[in-house]
Amino acid sequence: MSAKSRFGTDPLGKLLRQQAIPASVGFLVMSIYGIVDTIFVGQYVGAMAIGAITVVMPITFLISSIGMAIGVGGSSIVSRAFGAGDEQKAYRTFGNQVMTTLTLAILFVGLGFFFIEDILKLFGGRGDILAPSIAYFEIVLLGVPFLAWAMMSNNVIRAEGHPKIAMMSLLIPAITNIILDPIFIIWLDMGIEGAAWATTLSYISSAAFTTWFFVFGPSEMTLSWDSLKLHPSIMREMTSLGSVTLARQGTISVLSIVLNNSLYLYGGETGVAVYGIVNRMLMFANFPVIGVTQGFVPIVGYNYGAELYQRVSDLTRISIRSASLISFSIFLIVMIFAEPIVRVFTNDPQLIKETAPAMRWVFLANPLLAFNMIGGAFYQAIGKAGKALFLSLAKQGYFLIPLVLGLPFLLDLTGIWIAFPIADFGAALLSVIALKRSNVRLFRKADTVHQPVIEKS
Repeated sequence: MSAKSRFGTDPLGKLLRQQAIPASVGFLVMSIYGIVDTIFVGQYVGAMAIGAITVVMPITFLISSIGMAIGVGGSSIVSRAFGAGDEQKAYRTFGNQVMTTLTLAILFVGLGFFFIEDILKLFGGRGDILAPSIAYFEIVLLGVPFLAWAMMSNNVIRAEGHPKIAMMSLLIPAITNIILDPIFIIWLDMGIEGAAWATTLSYISSAAFTTWFFVFGPSEMTLSWDSLKLHPSIMREMTSLGSVTLARQGTISVLSIVLNNSLYLYGGETGVAVYGIVNRMLMFANFPVIGVTQGFVPIVGYNYGAELYQRVSDLTRISIRSASLISFSIFLIVMIFAEPIVRVFTNDPQLIKETAPAMRWVFLANPLLAFNMIGGAFYQAIGKAGKALFLSLAKQGYFLIPLVLGLPFLLDLTGIWIAFPIADFGAALLSVIALKRSNVRLFRKADTVHQPVIEKS
């Protein structure tokens, strides 16, 4: 039995563990790399360097999210095609993913170089933060096409049923960066440029590993001239589903523009640096939810394609419950140890004083994140782009951006931090309502389709 075909037969709890644990480990190590990177920069370069990374990272991820969008959109098609037994459609989709990712990533990197200073200022790179932002951005941009390829490939690898290899594609760049940071920043005394080169080389290492998987590894994907030609029907479906991820990342980038400029207005360069630390901790704390979501997607897509609707409904509940319990445990740790955590990043007294309370506000409703992330991923996995887009934009688009713009008029800088828990609660509420309605429809479908009796966990 092939790895992917087990998605329709194995117990759901076992499948979710097999898919989610490697994904969680991979994202955990990536988030640790982000933390280590910020620690080295904060301790050996300075607070303005943390601000520079805070400005640059959403820009690079916006460009590289092209690969993520194509990966998620195409992999939804691949999972459902495998579930329906249509392997040729899966192979054609992969070929279209390859061509689209490489073409668009290179195009947008070129535009990034051409408008570098204007882009950085738009995203909040002002005052003393601008110069280190330019130095960091010029180098990291070189690695963005490799990051886009790796992000696209990771989703395809997971759709093929190889979660451990997908995990390795996240571990390799994280470990590479952790090794190179002290070499470039401390021993070679390269400062912010050293951090940028460590990051760029880590992106290249991930792209090299995923390329090996497709060319020499156990991948079942094949490329032909026909599959590389853009097929209109596949491109429409892939673009429709991928646009959800791209719109979500685009909204996050708009949030970064609003947030960084608001932070600079109400808190100066220190305010931007505060969020740099808080954001790194958000990435770390959310790794279980991201891991469970990544593990959840290919299983749901396969079972939906195979018309095993009861399994789809059961897996959704199991995934939300598991992610929420783990996320709540991490939330407690952050609430109790906020100040000691901040001291790991910096020895600047003012930065420590401002970051600890900000971190507690931002994390206040974080355990609710699972509802929104898995809700959006659910609709993306089953091919419902409109509903996936609605939920994916909920937190940042409908709540957080308006609140960040409005609350500081009443509460100054504190209003920005209070906006986060309100947005988490609002997005979770919308997701719960949408998922409850979908469960009813799935049960109705299950009544009309033969459902084999499968153990749930």
